[in-house]
Amino acid sequence: MATAFSSDGEAALRQELGPAAAAPRGELDGFYEMGRAAAFVRGGGFRKVALQFPDALLADAATVAARMEAATGAEMYILGDTTYGSCCVDEVAAEHAGAEAVLHYGPACLSPCRKLPVLHIFGQQPLDVGCCAEAFRELYPDRQSRVVVLNDVVYAHAMGELEQQLCPEYLNIVFSRVVCGDPPGPTPPGEVRQFGRQFRVEAPGGLQDYAMFYVGAEGLALTSFMLTWNRCPFSSFDPATGRGRRETFNVNRALMRRLYLVERARDARVVGILVGTLGVAGYLAVLQHLRELLRRAGKRSYTLAVGKPNPAKLANFLEVDIFVLVACAQNSLLDSSDFYRPVVTPYELELACNPAREWTGNYLTDFRDLLPGACAHVELPPAVPAAEAVPDISLITGEMRAAHLCDPPAPQLPPSTVLACRDQTRALAEISPAASFLESRSWRGLEQQLGQTPVSKAVQGRRGIAIAYEDEGREQS
Repeated sequence: MATAFSSDGEAALRQELGPAAAAPRGELDGFYEMGRAAAFVRGGGFRKVALQFPDALLADAATVAARMEAATGAEMYILGDTTYGSCCVDEVAAEHAGAEAVLHYGPACLSPCRKLPVLHIFGQQPLDVGCCAEAFRELYPDRQSRVVVLNDVVYAHAMGELEQQLCPEYLNIVFSRVVCGDPPGPTPPGEVRQFGRQFRVEAPGGLQDYAMFYVGAEGLALTSFMLTWNRCPFSSFDPATGRGRRETFNVNRALMRRLYLVERARDARVVGILVGTLGVAGYLAVLQHLRELLRRAGKRSYTLAVGKPNPAKLANFLEVDIFVLVACAQNSLLDSSDFYRPVVTPYELELACNPAREWTGNYLTDFRDLLPGACAHVELPPAVPAAEAVPDISLITGEMRAAHLCDPPAPQLPPSTVLACRDQTRALAEISPAASFLESRSWRGLEQQLGQTPVSKAVQGRRGIAIAYEDEGREQS
């Protein structure tokens, strides 16, 4: 399974970025939709706009910014290295620059933003529509097949032409539309709104009666689609190779791996909540929701903001048994095989800690679906006394564990305090589990050791370079 973030700095340094994804120099106006972008800036009356580019398109950033300034008179500020995934709008960096709006270029997860107005410019990557249509006919020779056509956002501009070629032949074909932001109002029956896509299905059995045809390269978007709509057979067309194929990704095996992580989350006592986005709407609400869920489940939680997660960063938190990543729908599925501790999604943590939520076969990657008022929200059941709780056995360790929900703690106690005591001088002391764990570690970081280290005067150091110091070969007095 593809990873959501680069595993370490070396991967970023070794990544080869060629000009394939960038626009030809003579087609900047069309590729970056300069007219639509300029109309957005002028229509909003914005005086300073942030231009967010992924690494593959960064070579054109200066030229695009100069043309946009000339066309609109507004000041343009280029955002390169994003705080988290490049598919998300980096509102934090834009606000630091004082921007009033954001133009997001390149592939996008289409997660709704919290504050700033955003215009997505996906970049019009070339697509051989005739070749794509022919690959579709080979994969689906039955003209009565029920198929939903999905696409990577960079090919959205060509979907209208593909629809004109296939709709007269296939009466039951459905084309999804790319939707930026949440459509107003509740979702009508038979309509699907997920991953920034919107389409309507008419089959009696709903979406599971359809096959899925994806136009785009293999990646995070396709993986998320296949895990979420795991009851639908998938096929794809890669515009880079010009070939269509039936996807052989073992969805059941991937789901077994995710359910194993759910069992690991049930065994965990200390959970680290990783903040993987600061721009997606609802991230603060889901952080609060996860803290309450873990508190009711009797687990201790710590909220961590470490930027782009990698094994080296997370290995510093040895006291954490498992991490839960709060990120956009595409970046939530982090392959944690290289990590010291597993990384799960908010939905998997809910499966582990909420007794009222059961596995139904529908996998959720958007954390907003778990919030109160959302389509998949499940209320926590009332607390059960420990004496009446049904014993639960871990499927991994074989040990008994507490599976009941706890009562709310006394409001006067701080969250990190489980015991307060006084010594002989009547001084109040607090006992913290985190401090106790730190005390038990053999190495606790650099320490001052006041009064234990002898004080020495400053002396002349070594001179020269590493391969030939001046005093080498002579004994130091």
